[in-house]
Amino acid sequence: MLEQWIIDALATQLQRDSREGLARQLMRLLREHIRSGQLAGDTRLPASRDLARSLGLGRNTVLEAYEQLQAEGYLHSRHGAGTFVSGLFAKPPAPVTRRDQPLGLSGRGQTLFDSVGLPTGLYGAFAPGVPEIPLFPHTCWQGLLARHQRQASSAMLCYTADGGLPQLREALAEYLQLSRGVHCRPEQILITQGTQQAMELAARLLADPGDVAWLEDPGYVGAHAALRGAGLQLVPVPVDDEGLNPAAVTDPRPPRLIYTTPSHQYPLGVVMSLPRRLALLAHAARSGAWILEDDYDSEFRYSSQPLPALQGLAQDERVIYMGTLSKVMYPGLRLGYLVVPDSLIDPFRAANARLYRESSYPVQAALAEFFSGGHFARHVRRMRELYRERQQLLREVLADSPAAGLQLSPGSAGLHLVAYLPAGHDEHALSAAAAREQIWLRPLARHYLGAPQQQGLVLGYAGVNDKAIRHGAAVLARLYALQEP
Repeated sequence: MLEQWIIDALATQLQRDSREGLARQLMRLLREHIRSGQLAGDTRLPASRDLARSLGLGRNTVLEAYEQLQAEGYLHSRHGAGTFVSGLFAKPPAPVTRRDQPLGLSGRGQTLFDSVGLPTGLYGAFAPGVPEIPLFPHTCWQGLLARHQRQASSAMLCYTADGGLPQLREALAEYLQLSRGVHCRPEQILITQGTQQAMELAARLLADPGDVAWLEDPGYVGAHAALRGAGLQLVPVPVDDEGLNPAAVTDPRPPRLIYTTPSHQYPLGVVMSLPRRLALLAHAARSGAWILEDDYDSEFRYSSQPLPALQGLAQDERVIYMGTLSKVMYPGLRLGYLVVPDSLIDPFRAANARLYRESSYPVQAALAEFFSGGHFARHVRRMRELYRERQQLLREVLADSPAAGLQLSPGSAGLHLVAYLPAGHDEHALSAAAAREQIWLRPLARHYLGAPQQQGLVLGYAGVNDKAIRHGAAVLARLYALQEP
């Protein structure tokens, strides 16, 4: 592959009508590539016969250039192996990009870049939001995928603008009505490439740059990024034991969007009470705001049935309901969905098709059969029991360790716990020390828009087997004990 790159580069740079001879041009170009580091030491050059044939040159022309560069010390030959760049010419280090250099970003882009970064610790103990991937029914799923890929019609492989495969939207509508109390028809469902895209689409269509968006504080950093990236002014709304609290907002500006996770607040795990839900709906109606309800892990409740969605209580269509399949199946699937009011179906479908294109219909067809064949329901039941057991194990091993002083959040649902730190401990130092041992302890402070009100660590346990839970808990306990005053 590298030899072909060398041939292609030389072919575009040789000038047949130049007064400079072809052999001299070849020498000069190779010499420049070596000096610049594009051809590093010990790089094998194409054989003279191959290079001559590819460039339309006489072999003697290539040999003349190679021999001269060998005489100058740029090349050397190995008997039976070929011609190589001299080891004296190492590839120069990549230039370091300084953060104080202008990046050419827009003001909105710079704000987004300054406030978010690439996530670390995406898998393993205790990466939050990761399901149990090894126990997913891969054989069944791969069989469905392969069959629907083989049988896909030309229309399914082309651009589409239907809002998603009709069969999948029908399966989701039935599922959401029965399990979540969502009021919807298949036509109201829009298949997206995950919750992030769903939020960005809603923000683009329902708000203008500079509009105000309320977000739970602490809350989901992905929502921070999506709404900040849309140019909105973010207002943190405190979360208490009943969920997001509109009465605690002191900013007088009315919100255009209100983002909330009422069924299992992320990351604190509280459930929004019925009085608070009704109050939030009333506030949205008065202010003309749209509520973005993110129902990210409602399938995994351990002490009761899944709670009805906020959307099911709305009477005036002020709620945009969002869900994802990444937590139930696997993150790489990149499929989510929106449920929008009737009045928004056409603009949402058109904007989604134009801005993002719709995701693979053969994959959606396989997913529709995954639902209709009962595989989805069986997998959810199996994982619900597994995650309940893993959460209990995490609680037990921490309770029997030097980290027994950690106060853990309620555990009636979800894929993570929050471990609150007492005074005298440093969540950032704990996280950094654990990361050096490949254990991921996300500081709670990362989830605050405003000043952090409490210290803690977000501990994901769903995608962590028993051995890794015990090891990770032991690392956490040891590091926690080292910080004891």
